[in-house]
Amino acid sequence: MTGATGAGRRSIATAICGALAAGGLAAAGVTALEPEAASASSHREAPLISGTPQYDNTDVYAFVSPDKPDTTTIVANWIPFEEPAGGPNFFTFAEDAQYDLRIDSNGDAQEDLLFRYTFKTHTKNDKTFLYNTGPVESLDDPDLNITQTYDLELIKLKNLKAVSKTKVADDVPVAPSNVGKASMPDYNTLRKQAIHKLAGGAQTFAGQADDPFFLDLRVFDLLYGGNLSEVGNDTLKGYNVNSIALQVPNSFITESHEQPVVGIWSTTQRKNAQGYFAQVSRLGNPLVNEVVNPLKDKDTFNASAPRDDAQFLKNVTNPELPKLIEGIYKIPAPDEPRNDLVDVFLKGVKDLNQPPHVTPSEQLRLNTSIKPAAKPKRLGVLDGDNAGFPNGRRLTDDVIDASLQVVEGELLGAKNDLGDAVDKNDKDFEKAFPYVALPTEGSRGPLAKGVDGGNDVRSQLGDALQPAEAQSSDDMRLIAASAGAGAGGIVLIGAALMWWRRMRNRAY
Repeated sequence: MTGATGAGRRSIATAICGALAAGGLAAAGVTALEPEAASASSHREAPLISGTPQYDNTDVYAFVSPDKPDTTTIVANWIPFEEPAGGPNFFTFAEDAQYDLRIDSNGDAQEDLLFRYTFKTHTKNDKTFLYNTGPVESLDDPDLNITQTYDLELIKLKNLKAVSKTKVADDVPVAPSNVGKASMPDYNTLRKQAIHKLAGGAQTFAGQADDPFFLDLRVFDLLYGGNLSEVGNDTLKGYNVNSIALQVPNSFITESHEQPVVGIWSTTQRKNAQGYFAQVSRLGNPLVNEVVNPLKDKDTFNASAPRDDAQFLKNVTNPELPKLIEGIYKIPAPDEPRNDLVDVFLKGVKDLNQPPHVTPSEQLRLNTSIKPAAKPKRLGVLDGDNAGFPNGRRLTDDVIDASLQVVEGELLGAKNDLGDAVDKNDKDFEKAFPYVALPTEGSRGPLAKGVDGGNDVRSQLGDALQPAEAQSSDDMRLIAASAGAGAGGIVLIGAALMWWRRMRNRAY
């Protein structure tokens, strides 16, 4: 991964391991975790968070912006497995949560900058069950019944104490859930309207997006069925997430021009019954809590901070996954302790994304001085592309294959091409901020029988169901028949829409 020899990497990692074992990551004065403080993050990978998806952080990405290389873009996602048609209550950020992006500028395992997003929900008409009461053409459209806005606060810290707090954005609109073609005929316009410019060349976005993580999650079915016959299907295809994206100048988040490496992770804090905010989600590098930490540690990990990571060291040096692979597929597990993993995932790669005076801890580390690759390679650093994972994480990085190959000893000389046969996302990513792909729409199913286009049925139904027209039941049956719909169904829809319009007019 760098010019260092394998022996050199191992000796460095051994020194790191010794520092960790001596308690180099332990934080003084850390209070015991209370039961309500423990939860977890990522795609349903820990017991407690699986029941509260609004607070579940699925992934974090951090990369030098490809079209603005003097800036860094951070993308953090929440709410796994959003079924696009999952109404009538679609997907909103929680109002009793603090969604935080945390940045360690000097490598001491403590955040120096904290960007905090807090959300509010607004309802125009609570007498209807509908998320939107007509086609939505803008974020302030009166037909968008349920909307959200957010405030963005910048907190600067020193030794974990806040030294300043600044509200940098107020009441910024959130891009809504993509209900379907009839409800949101031009979703891209809504996406663009949700991009908010900040001072100093920064910008922010919050809203729904296609889940950018691509992988075959059937790994949990006894590692792809025990015979690799089930690989190659992107389990997350067609699902959405709620995204927060922030683009900031590199100079704002780095310690100095000479020290351009930053550590990045995200957290969710939820207000508990006592009125205090307790951390319930934490995510830096991908897959850590999914396949590195055992069940007994998952909730604790996500309620903890990087400075406390010494307690999880054995999960890295003695990982379970290589033993499972050896037991099922007879691929020999590398010798333990796995100090190569300690070096890469707790400290950063030397001469690439390792801060000069780093305190080992689990963070996503990015060297902001490395320019974006003209043609990114999906395996990142493993394939000679130093602008990719584990130097940060781009949306296109195949972190499953890269991580699996490292876990199976790639850095120890055990060359392998292991992977899940899912090499890219099902949707193309955008070329400009916020880069994530547009969300899959709820009306993505096939058209009705006998229909040639997306608008013919909708137009005829719209004409038929205007209350002022007072169409006869015979007329409605004729229109329904020509549209391929049942007469009984069209009458019910007509009655419902008449009621809907009355309620909407009454609300305004």
